[in-house]
Amino acid sequence: MRHGNKINHLGRTFSHRKAMLSNMATSLIMHKRIHTTVAKAKELRKFVEPIINRSKEDTTNNRREAFAALQSKEAVSELFNHIGGKVANRNGGYTRILKVSDNRAGDNAEMCYIELVDYNEAMLKEAKGPAKKRTRRGTAKTAAPKAEKKEEVTAAAEEAVEEIKPEAEDAAADSEEQA
Repeated sequence: MRHGNKINHLGRTFSHRKAMLSNMATSLIMHKRIHTTVAKAKELRKFVEPIINRSKEDTTNNRREAFAALQSKEAVSELFNHIGGKVANRNGGYTRILKVSDNRAGDNAEMCYIELVDYNEAMLKEAKGPAKKRTRRGTAKTAAPKAEKKEEVTAAAEEAVEEIKPEAEDAAADSEEQA
C-alpha cells in the first residue's frame, strides 16, 4: 500500500528522478520558462520553489544548499543575482503552470509551460492595466460619469445665465424709464 507516499516517482529511480529535476530546475532558472509535461511540472514546482525561497537571502549557506540541489554554478549565480531580488517581496508562488491544449503526439501526455511568475512580461502588463483607483463611494467607473454630468450641468447653467442677462438688463432699463 502507498499510504502517505504522495510523491510522483515519474517512472524513474531515485537517482534518475533527482538528476532530472535538478536539470529541469537549472533550465527553468536560466531560461525562465520551459515546456514539459504537467506531471513533471507539478513535481518541478515542489523541487524549485524552496530553492527560489532560499535565494531571497544571499548567504554562503543558502548558496551551498542551492548548489547542492542544482549542480550548476551559472544557475546559482543567476538565481541569487537576478531572481532573488525580483521575488524578494513575494511570499510564495514563484512559478506558474500554463497548460497547453494539444497533447504530445507519441503518448498523448498533457503538455504545459512552467515559468517564473515575475518574468512573464505579457501577464505583468495585463495585471497592471486594469488596476484602477477605487473610492469609498463606488468604483472609478461610476465616479467618472458623475463628474462629467456635473460639468455638463454647470456649462448649461452658464449658458442659461448668458441668455437671461440681456432680458434682465432690458427689464431693469424699462423699470428705470417708468420711474
